[in-house]
Amino acid sequence: MRIAGLSLLIVLGVSSYSCSRAIHVASLTPAVVAKELNPVSTNAAKVDFDTQIEPLLKAKCQPCHFSGGKVFDKLPFDKPQTIKMLGTKLFTRIHDENERKLIRDFLSQE
Repeated sequence: MRIAGLSLLIVLGVSSYSCSRAIHVASLTPAVVAKELNPVSTNAAKVDFDTQIEPLLKAKCQPCHFSGGKVFDKLPFDKPQTIKMLGTKLFTRIHDENERKLIRDFLSQE
């Protein structure tokens, strides 16, 4: 019903969404309507391993998981592949929600 109402408004030229944007009635599928009404930003900043993730892990996981540490050979935290392999299992030592979000954002890239 919501889509039909939007279609009617656009057909009548009374769209309250945006008069400056041309939306063709023929292209109004539910996915198109959702995108037009709720645009999602795809310009999220990329999380850099070397400058954002590694320093965080050094502060929390050194000396064990970095060069010379007792588990460095098995789980080196200076390699992005290790972090991607472990995923959110890292959260056993990282409790701050902002740091967890940064790691989740890094893991979701690719």
